[in-house]
Amino acid sequence: MRRVLSFALYDTGETILGAIVFSTFYPLYITKHIDPKLYSTLYGFAFFLSFLMAVPLAKLADSRAYRKRFFVLFTLLTSVLGILLSFNLHMPALNLFLYLLMAVFHQQAMVFYNSLLGGFESKGTTSGVGVAFGYLGSALSLLLLAEFFKVPEVFYQTALIFLFLSLPAIFSLPNPPQKTTISLRKELEDRRFLLLVLAILSLTEVANTLIAMMGIYLKHAYGLEDREIYKVIGLSALGGVFGGLLFGKLTDKLKARRLFPLGFVLWSLFLIVLYLTPRELLLFVGFLGGLSLSHLWTTSRVLLLELFPLETVSLRMSFLSLSERIASTTGLWVWSLFMLLTGNDYKFSALLMVVFPVVGIFFYLFSRR
Repeated sequence: MRRVLSFALYDTGETILGAIVFSTFYPLYITKHIDPKLYSTLYGFAFFLSFLMAVPLAKLADSRAYRKRFFVLFTLLTSVLGILLSFNLHMPALNLFLYLLMAVFHQQAMVFYNSLLGGFESKGTTSGVGVAFGYLGSALSLLLLAEFFKVPEVFYQTALIFLFLSLPAIFSLPNPPQKTTISLRKELEDRRFLLLVLAILSLTEVANTLIAMMGIYLKHAYGLEDREIYKVIGLSALGGVFGGLLFGKLTDKLKARRLFPLGFVLWSLFLIVLYLTPRELLLFVGFLGGLSLSHLWTTSRVLLLELFPLETVSLRMSFLSLSERIASTTGLWVWSLFMLLTGNDYKFSALLMVVFPVVGIFFYLFSRR
């Protein structure tokens, strides 16, 4: 139980970091200095750089059992850069560079964090509890603390919270000892695995775009004030708590390969409801968004552990990270394209993102053949 709690507390810190810094305060700060479309393009490019790092590092981690070592390194680097953001806001270009570098290191930490899940027997429950703890922390921070956070202090405060909640995982989670020699070429020739990655990619396209742009979307599409934005994103976090516990248990009982396809329905439904929902019902949409996110984060990492050998866990998780990095890059670029084509119509641009889960279900079905 101590190990599950340590794993979950890291998820808590990571999700608080995402909700407070990556989804809310930093985008709202930096888009006062640059155009939102430029921000989304640069943020997407940072995730492309993250992809270039993830695969070779994961291959090294699996061959030499460096999973825990890399996890600790990138967690500490993320914390340090988060702290530095508070001290150079007078130089927006430098501040944005540090933020993008922080995003890259944060994603590397997540690759090796996810690889530590292979050491648990009840992987679905552990994954789900981690997601639930993460969203509980972000919900409390957004609903109760966000209005008290101020720029620039919010960046170092959140980074320190993340670091503090990372300490149990840093000190108590074991390093998986498995070592194996991996042929990247052989892995790239595995048709079933690549189709599965594309299926996951189709959902993370929508999920990462939602995380990166939701604060800006709510401000421009509905004219919400910052406090109202915090409440909607906070309710999405509560949906994540409920979904993490629910989908974690269901994953262990039904197996991830049976539960994962539900995500294509959830995300399609979310985008349609988001387009049709009036301002008064946005809290419900926030809850549904959190439910969809928790399903994806809970089931996708367990799905790879179910279907492929544990000896290659870091490489598999790097491909999961790869799908997220590509999704973050292309999703934000496609979002920017939709905004251009629709004349900055935020609601219709979001609806057009439904193409991703619709295409994704076919990739998943082909991967099962």
